[in-house]
Amino acid sequence: MVTNDIRYIGVNDRKIDLFEGQYAVPEGMSYNSYVILDEKIAVLDTVDGDFKEEWLANLEKAVDGRKPDYLVVHHMEPDHSANIVSFAEKYPEAVIVSSAKAFNMMKNFFGTDFSDRRIVVKEGDVLELGEHKLEFTEAPMVHWPEVIVSYDSKDKVLFSADAFGKFGALDSDEDDWACEARRYYFGIVGKYGVQVKKLLEKVSKFDVQTICPLHGPVLKENLGYYFGLYITWSSYDVESEGVVVAYASAHGHTKKAAELLAEKLTENGCPKVSLIDLARDDMAECVEDAFRYGKIVLCSITYNGDIFPFMKDFINHLTERSFQNRTVAFMENGSWAPQAAKIMAKMLENCKNITYAQNNVKITSALSESSIAQIEALAKELA
Repeated sequence: MVTNDIRYIGVNDRKIDLFEGQYAVPEGMSYNSYVILDEKIAVLDTVDGDFKEEWLANLEKAVDGRKPDYLVVHHMEPDHSANIVSFAEKYPEAVIVSSAKAFNMMKNFFGTDFSDRRIVVKEGDVLELGEHKLEFTEAPMVHWPEVIVSYDSKDKVLFSADAFGKFGALDSDEDDWACEARRYYFGIVGKYGVQVKKLLEKVSKFDVQTICPLHGPVLKENLGYYFGLYITWSSYDVESEGVVVAYASAHGHTKKAAELLAEKLTENGCPKVSLIDLARDDMAECVEDAFRYGKIVLCSITYNGDIFPFMKDFINHLTERSFQNRTVAFMENGSWAPQAAKIMAKMLENCKNITYAQNNVKITSALSESSIAQIEALAKELA
């Protein structure tokens, strides 16, 4: 139960291993759906297709013999929209409420746009249920173009679509909301910081007391903390002081140098050092740390006249998500023609507000007195 009139009817997915085919979710996922019980009943979003029967049973129990009047579709991604047709068939008198772009997507997904039983809503439109009134706000590219969010003025609830979502089922042991919400945000929404900021500005006019996202827990307390993190993330600002040392090593020499740098950073008083093995660590967590901390050292060997594939993949993840407002240093290794630093810098050339460290590290095959001295100088500069 969210409030006296708003019920949670979502499901937990404990079978999934990769969300969207790429993000490891050892604690599963939740697909959230809600019902507002008033003179008219509104169902807010459906769930993943694998959970049709469970979701319909949850809905039937919540309405307790009544029939829903509306299905509000905030977001058309299949993990939320897969059961629209099942709902429409079970409740043939119910009306589908969504954005114009969402109905176009329904035509693509399901072969119908429900032209005989729909309400198309836009910015500022209100759906009246009785005491409860849902006001809609357009949220394009957070993180699909058709997205809308809605605000219930009676219970002061923001139905936020994929905003404020996180990885993990609701019955998981994960207590740290920020950790998995950050990984979720920068993995899935991070490219669209400008659009997220616009949405935050638009919903700031509402007196939000509860946030109901499409993934993760309902948020009722300390909402300033969650809004604050979203403001930081969408602005690409530094959340925590620290240095990320991300390395891609073939035979262990670059790894050894990166470990030495991490050690020297700690000795020089750096409050947090995140040492990342790009070949083995979860890529989404690597990206998360790159956007969390203010400084990063990219450490790669020269490989086939380029950089090591894991480093190239990592930098592509960063630039795809509008990496900016950070201090960057390079550590390169090459036995005969080291050029990794030049290539990495070239990959970052379109990133905004990047400050490059004065000290960088050049290794020729293995650590030497010269490269150790460069590591010590870089550690002092960054710490």
